[in-house]
Amino acid sequence: MRNFKIIIYPNRLEIFNSIVVPLKSVRRSAKTSRRIETRMLLLCRRRVHGLNSILKEKSIIILSSEYYFAEQNMANLTRAHSFVYQTQDHLLKMLKNELVFDEVVDSWAFMSTPWSVLSILSVYLFFVLKVGPNMMENRKPYNIKNVMLLYNAIQTLYNGWLVMWFFTTPGAVAYQINHICHPLPRNLNQFLVHELNKGSWYFFLSKVIDLLDTVFFVLRKKQSQVSFLHVYHHVNMVITCWAYLRFIKGEQLLLAGLINSFIHTVMYSYYFLSALGPHMQKYLWWKKYLTRMQIIQFISIMVFNVGLYAFSCTIPKLFMMYVLADLSLFLYLFLMFYRRTYETKHKGKEHTN
Repeated sequence: MRNFKIIIYPNRLEIFNSIVVPLKSVRRSAKTSRRIETRMLLLCRRRVHGLNSILKEKSIIILSSEYYFAEQNMANLTRAHSFVYQTQDHLLKMLKNELVFDEVVDSWAFMSTPWSVLSILSVYLFFVLKVGPNMMENRKPYNIKNVMLLYNAIQTLYNGWLVMWFFTTPGAVAYQINHICHPLPRNLNQFLVHELNKGSWYFFLSKVIDLLDTVFFVLRKKQSQVSFLHVYHHVNMVITCWAYLRFIKGEQLLLAGLINSFIHTVMYSYYFLSALGPHMQKYLWWKKYLTRMQIIQFISIMVFNVGLYAFSCTIPKLFMMYVLADLSLFLYLFLMFYRRTYETKHKGKEHTN
């Protein structure tokens, strides 16, 4: 049995899901004189044809044309509910099929529960957005040149090692070339898959270490560089990399990680040279090309992911849809940053000249 709410308007009649109320609840008032609300129980759609005689007893007449609107709305309501339930069921089945659990990988540091990662991100956000700026408000910038040099050197070497690690892992390159579209089941290729998952874990760890970029900005009183793009980028990368390794454990994003590690190798090399002092600035004319490289990175990964869809590859579709949406947002934010930072300055110089 279905419960419906029937609303009679001057030119149409609408039926919605509702509770069962006795027919005596039909009422009129000065404010609702042009609308009559009736709530009743209908055993099935064919009972709509008996609605006229029922309502006549209460001195309410439904014109024949109104039956059309009643049946149409009932059919639309049924189709809408069916679509929602089918879509929900389909998405849940897709999600269930995409989730991958592995006792070995899930036992690694930070992987068993999200609380350690969420705690790190909470402390990070609290410091860089609240505590740090307040602490530095009446202080001089800390002189951490040597710390910055060491940090940037470690980041350069670490990201360079990640790139080399992929190419030196036995079978990794051949596997990516031959099975990028249709990976082998984990139980048939467990050793190599675990090695590739190790690379994903090392990459995730690099994203956690990257959070120190913002901490150093705050300690050097460069709060203007703690932008929404900067903070969102770092937090998002940590969460996405953790979720990918915890629940997906796929191989399709290894190429994205490889490209990202290469760009970070170049980027932290730039930061290392920049931290040496002002005398190095004349050699750092290529700064704007770093942002261009990042923009090209996003476009390349997006094209690659679209290609996986186009060729009907075996991929975690829901997660890849999220990745495409995420990359689209990153691409927009980096394009706006590039335009604001470099094109605006260039136009300002031309105007001055």
